[in-house]
Amino acid sequence: MRTVAIANQKGGCGKTTTAVNLATAYAVSGKKVLLIDLDPQSHATIGLGQDPENLEDTVYHLLIDPSASASMLAINSNVDGLHLLPSNILLSGIEFELASLDGREYVLSNKLGEVNGSYDLCFIDCSPSLSLLTLNALVASNDVIIPVQTHYYALEGLRQLLETIDIVKKRYNQDLDILGILLTFVESRTKLSRQVQRQMREFFGDLVFDTVIHKDVRLAEAPSAHEPVYTYAPDCKGAVEHKILAEEIG
Repeated sequence: MRTVAIANQKGGCGKTTTAVNLATAYAVSGKKVLLIDLDPQSHATIGLGQDPENLEDTVYHLLIDPSASASMLAINSNVDGLHLLPSNILLSGIEFELASLDGREYVLSNKLGEVNGSYDLCFIDCSPSLSLLTLNALVASNDVIIPVQTHYYALEGLRQLLETIDIVKKRYNQDLDILGILLTFVESRTKLSRQVQRQMREFFGDLVFDTVIHKDVRLAEAPSAHEPVYTYAPDCKGAVEHKILAEEIG
């Protein structure tokens, strides 16, 4: 099972949109996919049609209960082939509960090892912070995708995240690689967006995906309908670009 963390400590850069729609793109192509909502805000859970307040078992229980397994707690989504490990507000207290646990960085990795043969791909929607939850995601993953909004302020924290990924690779997970930097909320008609794109490609080179995700009203509307954009508006630019991104990743 290939596990990919969608990470950036900055909020509003499109992590959940990327996680939900990239996971959906692979599921639609026939892959068995697990999406883990590792954010107490539960946006990925909501985006796949679940009400966090009505969920009895979530990823919180997976992390806190030694007897719990991902195969027990994963639920069907509204997309064939895509399972969800949902979250709710309980997850916001997990760091305090794991703080004194030996090997707390490896809790998620150990849990995912139990379902390694059940899925082709696992995507982890990380919280907007460099927290113990994000550390667990990075330790459990083979790859990282970093969504970056094409605004100047969005670039400020990128160096810190790259340094964190390098530390995780050296200390905890030597197999971790950056799969790519994904430019999001792209507006090709604005000078600022074009400048940021150019600077990102000049500085990071091939690390930046060829595919970019343009600002798209359908992409923004889909979460309010509790659907991935694939089912909400399958022919819109946002859906097509996530399909192309999945093809680029392979």
